[in-house]
Amino acid sequence: MSEPPPPPRDDRAQTLAALALARDILPNSGTMIGVCTTLVGLVKIIERDSGASRVDEYGALIGVLFLISALTSYLAIRIAPTSAATSRRCERVADVFFLTGLCSLVVLGAMFAFETV
Repeated sequence: MSEPPPPPRDDRAQTLAALALARDILPNSGTMIGVCTTLVGLVKIIERDSGASRVDEYGALIGVLFLISALTSYLAIRIAPTSAATSRRCERVADVFFLTGLCSLVVLGAMFAFETV
């Protein structure tokens, strides 16, 4: 005998399942904002001894990317019960900004390591 099909999930459960990415992006974006803030502070301390660089400014801009990611993922979670399409759009924007921030932070770290910034 074949098993009966699973019962259909209600819309709210489907929406919550679709928001798994936004729920992962939000806390990680907050963490990365802290990393960027720490980077800016440490570079400011180092600049006193070794001279000026642009690493702190770039680190602050990357922190803004993570802030936008955190805000749009938060919006995706909050808007989900009323507008699933807008929520998905916000989640995609959050994902793009998060990945852009990560890639930018890696490039900045490499440039800083090779003293090109």
